[in-house]
Amino acid sequence: MQSRRHSLFEAVVNTASGFVISLVVTEFLFPVFDLHPSFAANFYITTIFTIISIIRSYICRRIFNHLHTKGVL
Repeated sequence: MQSRRHSLFEAVVNTASGFVISLVVTEFLFPVFDLHPSFAANFYITTIFTIISIIRSYICRRIFNHLHTKGVL
């Protein structure tokens, strides 16, 4: 069984790579849609979505871990 702390750590490490990729991609993708936020604005937008992603990943992992412990999965 995976501990809660390990679940959170894994979710953060997994999402950190997504953060960097997203930050780079949006720098090139936003102008295609005629959006021109500053790097700081892009960084804050990416940070907000990254935090949401970490929370989502942690909750899903805990639900599946609980279901596995109960023998449902």
